[in-house]
Amino acid sequence: MSNFLQVIFPYKYEGVWVFDDADKGLDREPFVFGADTILDWMVVDIPEAESGFKLLFSHSPFPGHQAKGEWVREEVGGNWYRLEDPPIEGWLCPALLEYFDSPPREIYAKAEAKQK
Repeated sequence: MSNFLQVIFPYKYEGVWVFDDADKGLDREPFVFGADTILDWMVVDIPEAESGFKLLFSHSPFPGHQAKGEWVREEVGGNWYRLEDPPIEGWLCPALLEYFDSPPREIYAKAEAKQK
C-alpha cells in the first residue's frame, strides 16, 4: 500500500517540467501533454518555481489542496485527468503507477514553495 500523501519536487529542465525520484528509479521524468500546463497554473504565485517547488498529491482530498483531477481515460499506458477549474486535461505517464497501485479515479494536488 502506498502512502496517503505523496510528494515530489518538480523543476524546469531545458524548458520542460520534470522531476526526479531516485527511490523509484525516475530521473528527469517529464510532465507533458497538458500536465505541464496544469503545473504552470498551479505555480503562478510561487516565486522561482522553475528552480523547483514541492508538489503534494493524493488519491483523496487533503487540507488545502488546490486542484482536483478526475480520471477520463487510459491512453498508451498513461492516464488522462480533467480539472474543472480551470477546465483542462493533462496526461500522466505510466510513472503514475510508481505512486499508486492503479490509476486513481481522482487525484488531488497542491503546489508549495520549497523550504530554503
